Amino acid sequence: MAAVVGIRAWPRPVVLACETLLVAACYYAAGRLGLSQRLTADGAIVTPIWPPTGLAVACLLLFGPWCVPGIAVGALLVIVSLGQPGAEAVGIVAGNTAAPVCAWLMLRAVGFRLSLSRLRDGLALVFLGALAAMLISSGAGVGMLVLSDKLPTHHLGLIWLAWWVGDAMGVVLVTPLLLLLYRARLPPPSSVRWGEALGLTVVVCVAVPLIMYSSVSVLFLAYPLLIWSALRFQLAGGIPCALFASVMATVVARQEAGSFGKLTEIETMMKLQAFNGTLGLTALLLSAVISEQLNTRRSVEEACQELVEALQHLNAGGSANPGAPGGQAR
Repeated sequence: MAAVVGIRAWPRPVVLACETLLVAACYYAAGRLGLSQRLTADGAIVTPIWPPTGLAVACLLLFGPWCVPGIAVGALLVIVSLGQPGAEAVGIVAGNTAAPVCAWLMLRAVGFRLSLSRLRDGLALVFLGALAAMLISSGAGVGMLVLSDKLPTHHLGLIWLAWWVGDAMGVVLVTPLLLLLYRARLPPPSSVRWGEALGLTVVVCVAVPLIMYSSVSVLFLAYPLLIWSALRFQLAGGIPCALFASVMATVVARQEAGSFGKLTEIETMMKLQAFNGTLGLTALLLSAVISEQLNTRRSVEEACQELVEALQHLNAGGSANPGAPGGQAR
C-alpha cells in the first residue's frame, strides 16, 4: 500500500512514462510469445494466435486510452525484433495500434460489460472487438508489406486471412482471460469446486495432448472437454481450456505431427485456423450464454425470496392487529 501511495505521489509525466513502458513491455513479451509459435505459409510468417491484440484490447477496456502510447511502442519493438524495419513499419504499427482502439470504442459504444455475463457481450467481443476491428490491423499490415515488395502475391488472400484470424483469435482467447484474471475471486479452500476444478484440469492436460498427437484426425474430441469446462465453470473453465487446446494444436502443427503431418503449409494453416476459430467462438459464446442463464436464475430466485419475505411480513402485521378486518377469530 505504501508503494502505491508513493507512486501516486510522483509527477504525472513520470507516472505516464512508467505506465507506457509497462504496457509496451507486456505487449513486447506477448508478441515474442506469439512469434515463438509462428508458421510459414507460402514464404510468409503467420501466427495462428496473436496475443498482443488481446492484451491491447484488455488494457484499453480496463484502464482507458492512456494505454495507446504503450501499445504503439510495444508494436514497434516487436517489429524491430524481427530485423531491420523499413518504411512499412510505420503503417504496420499504426494498424496494430488503431485496431485495438477501434475495438475499444465500438465495445464501449454498445455498453460492453467486463464481466462478459451476457450473450450480447460475447457477441460484441467476437463480431466488433475481434472480427470487425482486426480488419484494420490485417489490412494495414498486408497492404504495407505488398507495397514494399516484402510479401509474395501468390496466395495473398490466404495470407491476409491468416493474419486477420490470428489477430482476431488473440482478442477472442486472450482478452476474456485477462478480464477474468483482473476480476478473479478465489472460492474458499474447503469448497468442493476445487476438487472438481483439479480433476478437470488433470483430464484436460492429459487428454488434449493425446488428441492433438493422435495420427487419426480426432480434433473434434476436444469439444466435449470444452463443453464440460464451460458448463461447470463458465469463462473460468471454457477460455483456459480453449486456449490450451489451441496452443497445443499450434505446437503440433509446427512439428508437422498428428493430424497435421501429411498436409501442405497452406492446408496446415487453414486447418489450424479453422480449429482455433471454432474452438474460441464456442468457448466464449457458450460461457456467456451459461453465465447469462445462471444470472437470470439467480435474479428470479432472489425476487421470489423477497416476495416470500414481504408476504410473511404482511401476514405478521395482519395477525398483530386484531382490530383489522380479518384479524379477529370468527
